[in-house]
Amino acid sequence: MTQEYMKEMKPAYTMITIMEEAERCLLCHDAPCSQSCPAGTDPARFIRSVRFRNFKGAAETIRMNNAMGSVCARVCPTERYCEYGCSRTGIDKPIDIGGIQRFVTDFEERIGMVILEKGPAKGKKIAIIGSGPAGLQAAATLLTKGYDVDIYEKNDKAGGFLRTGIPEYRMPNHIVDVEVKRIEDLGAKIILGKEIGKDLSMDQLKKDYDAVLVAVGVGKPNILDMFNGNEYAVPAVTFLAEAKAKEGKVDLPDNALVIGGGDSAMDAATTLKVLGVQNVTCVTRKELVDFRASKEELETARAAGVTIVDGYAPSAVDGKVVTFKHRKLNSELKIEADLIVLAVGQSSEAGGLGLTMNKNEVGFEGYHAGDNVFAAGDITLGDKTVVYAVRKGKEAAEAIDEYLGGK
Repeated sequence: MTQEYMKEMKPAYTMITIMEEAERCLLCHDAPCSQSCPAGTDPARFIRSVRFRNFKGAAETIRMNNAMGSVCARVCPTERYCEYGCSRTGIDKPIDIGGIQRFVTDFEERIGMVILEKGPAKGKKIAIIGSGPAGLQAAATLLTKGYDVDIYEKNDKAGGFLRTGIPEYRMPNHIVDVEVKRIEDLGAKIILGKEIGKDLSMDQLKKDYDAVLVAVGVGKPNILDMFNGNEYAVPAVTFLAEAKAKEGKVDLPDNALVIGGGDSAMDAATTLKVLGVQNVTCVTRKELVDFRASKEELETARAAGVTIVDGYAPSAVDGKVVTFKHRKLNSELKIEADLIVLAVGQSSEAGGLGLTMNKNEVGFEGYHAGDNVFAAGDITLGDKTVVYAVRKGKEAAEAIDEYLGGK
């Protein structure tokens, strides 16, 4: 089962099949797919290049617009964005834009293309706190504008949630390593094992740098009060991080319960099945029509054999037995499991940075967070997806450039 966890679940295109898929594109003049991409990756343009077998040109389009192109190709919920806008949907099904992007970025890596270049030196230094997708994209954008960039990461490896929160079969650590190295080669200095607010003060950082970008994400797991101290319960992000760090070699029981209905819940449930857990039940208070997880994540979990029960919220817990009540019906459900995985959301890790979040700490409303401090990624308002983190990283970098006198 460990072998299944360590290999990508979705097969890649071949040279023949990639052309077949690209030739399905209608080459729309108004390119609704490109208009629907939050990161501005411009799928219409790179698919057109693929149709003419100009894979280098396709790679340049992707990488110039999205420094995390290889990552987004694998984990972007394309059915919400570019594929949702695809005109081909009205005929049969949308173009597999993510699959084409993955083929192109794999080709880019295979032949060793170097596309991004550092801009003429501006003599100004930026500190970025956090090395997730928003921080890495912001670093790439700032470096191409000529700024010097230092990235502070509290863990011993860069990548943030990409490395710890997404299963290997969806996001291989090799891809994270490649994306990080591209940005290091561009000129970024990554300082590992340094937590701002603990090992180094925010005030000192503000003095030492012309601008500071906070991109720490929302990696702190939420725990329902009733599960505090429960020996059978573990947060989904904790379970996913351990499974990835140990390459799937974790001890698991024969039955497990996942509570939640987002992407992390589906990742946890599918991971449990891939690693050999016989019975995996996922219970979510959301009904399937309002499901938060992406369509692909939901279908993958179902295909793996996960039982999904919707409309029920936990009302009580006694050890390994959880009682659920339906939100609308007079119905109760009890499930006993040797492992209870809680995927009930995450909160900001910006504590200790001296920043004032808006109500309920749901995020900054803009990119400028006061003085010479800026914010990007999941701690800002908006979608909590990798592709939106890329967008926010780009926009925050532009805000910093404007603040420092750029054009």
